[in-house]
Amino acid sequence: MKSRSTIFIALAAALAVASCSTTSTLRDGEYLLRSNKIRVNDKTYNAGDLSAYLLQKPNAWMLGTSPSLVVYNWGGEGKTGFQRFFRKLGAPPVVYDASKVDETIDNIANHLRFTGYYGSVVESNVRVSKRMVYVTYYVALGKRYKISAIDYDIPSYGTFKQDWEQDLENVSLKEGMYLSEEVIEKEADRSAAHFRTKGYYGFSKSFYLFEADTLAGDGNAKLTMSIRDYALGDSPASAQEHKKYSIGELTVSKPRRLKIRPGVIETLNLIRPGDLYNEEVINTTYSRFSNVGMLTGVNITTSEAPGEKVDCNIALRNSGLQGFKVNLEASVNSTALFGISPQLTYYHRNIFHGGEVLNLGVKGNFQFRPKSDAYSTEVSATGSILFPKFIGLPTKFFKGKYIPKTEVSLAYNYQDRPEFKRQAIAGEFSYTGRFNSQFSYKFTPIRVNVTRLFGASEAFVEKLFDNIILSGAYMDKFDMGISTMLYYTTDNSVVPTRPYHYARLNFDLSGNTLSLFNNLLPQNEFEERTIWTIPYAQYVRAEVHLGKTFRFGKQDKHALALHFNAGAAFPYGNSKTSTVPLEKLFYAGGAYSMRGWQARTLGPGTSTLYSEFFTIPSSVGEMKLEANVEYRFPIFWKIEGALFADAGNIWDLPKPGITIEDDLAKSVFGFTKETLEGIGLDWGLGIRLNFGLILVRLDGGFRIHDPGREQQYRWLGPADWFGGGAYAIHFGVGYPF
Repeated sequence: MKSRSTIFIALAAALAVASCSTTSTLRDGEYLLRSNKIRVNDKTYNAGDLSAYLLQKPNAWMLGTSPSLVVYNWGGEGKTGFQRFFRKLGAPPVVYDASKVDETIDNIANHLRFTGYYGSVVESNVRVSKRMVYVTYYVALGKRYKISAIDYDIPSYGTFKQDWEQDLENVSLKEGMYLSEEVIEKEADRSAAHFRTKGYYGFSKSFYLFEADTLAGDGNAKLTMSIRDYALGDSPASAQEHKKYSIGELTVSKPRRLKIRPGVIETLNLIRPGDLYNEEVINTTYSRFSNVGMLTGVNITTSEAPGEKVDCNIALRNSGLQGFKVNLEASVNSTALFGISPQLTYYHRNIFHGGEVLNLGVKGNFQFRPKSDAYSTEVSATGSILFPKFIGLPTKFFKGKYIPKTEVSLAYNYQDRPEFKRQAIAGEFSYTGRFNSQFSYKFTPIRVNVTRLFGASEAFVEKLFDNIILSGAYMDKFDMGISTMLYYTTDNSVVPTRPYHYARLNFDLSGNTLSLFNNLLPQNEFEERTIWTIPYAQYVRAEVHLGKTFRFGKQDKHALALHFNAGAAFPYGNSKTSTVPLEKLFYAGGAYSMRGWQARTLGPGTSTLYSEFFTIPSSVGEMKLEANVEYRFPIFWKIEGALFADAGNIWDLPKPGITIEDDLAKSVFGFTKETLEGIGLDWGLGIRLNFGLILVRLDGGFRIHDPGREQQYRWLGPADWFGGGAYAIHFGVGYPF
């Protein structure tokens, strides 16, 4: 205790000295900016929106001081988050600059006028105490006007007015809206973009004039929208009719070392000489080229040419057509079970000179417990080719930004455990693509997976025959079917920084095509139809992931992420007395699931079947329910923290012959108390290193309710976490959800 007190006193003294030193280095006449406060006279206005317009902000953390930014609404309480020690650690103190206060006043006033608060008054109060400056900004919001009527003044020559009238229903300005420069500028940008799709090359918002009449004094504004023949700042004498342009000369340039078949460029390009100029076609062509993996840069430039023509040049760039990727994941749980998953992939982005992407990879998954015979070894080799086209249909059928791609893949997997050895060979033919920037899909019209079990111990084989779920999962299977994945997200970033939500649906259907030939297929002793003496699997499987992330706090640095996962697999037909193949069953635990458990060590239900039977647990089930919540917050530099909680488990579906008294009933889902007792709960802390393009994290999960224990010992506390080993540590890349 004495040693801890000494350390604490020394640390406090060091912090006190550090806080004092921030002022001791000031020159004569210099002061430190300690805090900014913003007070707004309207409680309904979010004062925090104005913090982005402060031109000088304090960023030094000093002992015993209050937060650096507080926003108020007059008559309300100050709102701020807890000031953490590390958030500003190492940042230099800010020397107060009086000129920045006046500039900030103008900045806030300009923003308010831009957003429709006319005549706003912004004032400041500066308080000095012990060479510290405290600045408070007082904001009195100005008057707002509603648009009561809109008139239009549009040139009538040629087809210009006709082209405008075709777009009239899309005009974003509506009667009843509040008038502001913001909504006016947004409409000018939108309307100008429309004209650039109709042949009007170079047409911009500078040709628009908006006049608002507010003289009635009733809080309304009559708005007139005009399109002129001369740009803002030009003289009326320079007015010229707006003319339509067509595409003139088209050139494509690329590095000599980049070999591309001529037909590939022709099918990707939608710009045709002689066609009416259309900016949307140019943007679409840019997207089509950009989606080809061999290209690392695409630039399309345009220039005006004589005869009302527009010349275009498409410049293509590439670098690093081939290389290697390395990935590593690791984990350890409270039973000293270590897991490591290395992966090495070779890629070539232009293997056949048409943008085809070749991937060859090897991956291992090794689990072991030091000083014991417990181990699990899994090694896989994969190969795939991604074609930048829809095999089966000419590319000319796809005119949009996104051309579907075709992927052909093969994989081999080998597993070695004390109880058995297993190998699998899989093949897949898939189409991937996008409906738009937010909605993607993958459709697999055919996939095949053949598994073989060998080298099994006598005890394992005996257990298989006693358990229909184990036998169905691990025995030999021939799995052929179709699959679909639909994915919708509002943010496709690798590491999202904005509020977003997503939904992903996976659907599998197997065995139906093979069942049409049942009369031609032999049967085994279990009355299952077989191919090469292997029973074929017949089932339907569906899984959904739903997620939403909220952003809040200063500069939206704090986040609350929610996630829900549900899935079920139903065997029928040729598999009605069995279950679905092992690869299609669900599992819980790991770096992306229930983080209080290592992967495949939770469930199914309250059953201990897998943990008792396998040297290293490998729990799987036919059904999964899971919910996750995570609070993410900044610490300092690129380091983030997380506080999370997970709830869920896996279960098996009811089957004929399983009674309540049967031990298998503990793993079966139903609307019973036993199922409720089977829900696992955990909480945990995480630390993340966020580089923007990649995020590396370390999470520690602690079990609150462990359904795998005896009933009286399922609820756990700190003594169980640190003394009983009810925790797991995970290393991963990217957010868990």
